[in-house]
Amino acid sequence: MPADTDALTTIDDFVRWGASRFAQAGLHFGHGTDNADDEALWLVSHALHLSYRQISAYGHCHVTAPERATVLALLDRRVHERRPAAYLIGRAYFAGLEFEVDETVLIPRSPLAELVEQGFSPWVEPDAVRRVLDLCCGSGCIGLAVAAHLPDAAVDLADISPAALEVAERNRQRLGLTYRARLLRSDLFAGIDAADDEVGYDVIVSNPPYVSAIEMECLPAEYRHEPALALAAGESGLDLVLRILRDAPDYLADDGLLLVETGSSAEALERALPDVPLTWLDFERGGDGVFALTRDELAAHHDRFAAAVAAL
Repeated sequence: MPADTDALTTIDDFVRWGASRFAQAGLHFGHGTDNADDEALWLVSHALHLSYRQISAYGHCHVTAPERATVLALLDRRVHERRPAAYLIGRAYFAGLEFEVDETVLIPRSPLAELVEQGFSPWVEPDAVRRVLDLCCGSGCIGLAVAAHLPDAAVDLADISPAALEVAERNRQRLGLTYRARLLRSDLFAGIDAADDEVGYDVIVSNPPYVSAIEMECLPAEYRHEPALALAAGESGLDLVLRILRDAPDYLADDGLLLVETGSSAEALERALPDVPLTWLDFERGGDGVFALTRDELAAHHDRFAAAVAAL
């Protein structure tokens, strides 16, 4: 145990000390928190089995010797392993729900959570949503949150990774959504039935891999704990996004909507498709890089998307 911890007695002491250590070590944040204070608070509260509300109320309380050892060990792992807090504790939060996570899936952090909580309003009428597809579902956080917030909708979740689908299945079981959400192993749309004249998805939502080759080389250590399969998307970061744009009309209802997060590749997408009217969404809680296109808009530019995929 570090000698400089001898004077630490209260919960607040350990949160403050942890935040100081994190800052000193130059840790990177962005997997559920965006600063050292919140990251330390999250880890200390987990180690002490306290909720955020409780830890705020009990901050002045003393930590017992066994608790002290547990807290310090967890904070020490965060510094030396450079592993995001969500992986250290095995869970993360998205759209008001708790999800299990491990290093076979991305840690949930998409701004799409805000839109899911609103039932995709104002882009669609929530009561009219009957079928939703979560493409590249990972942990299942987006699709399962959709099922929780839109109880009348049937939700399909698809991913190419068997390991990710195992995590999504555990989350499906924990949230009691086994009869409302279906899991599919699929390389994008390859394992999904195309829409017929009467059936299609009202909403297709996707947070696919979108990190370019250059960005992959420069990722902070924390991001290197996440699966490369869920991050890397070719030289430009657009390999999967362009395929989604090309193929999505075949799976959407006539008045269906496609929502895709492109994150840091948003500018690259605009440069690649300057003639396509991408609608970029704004979020009250922050975040960007999410666009929306209707089925009609996708169909109108299909040849452009097909040419872009062929040029990859």
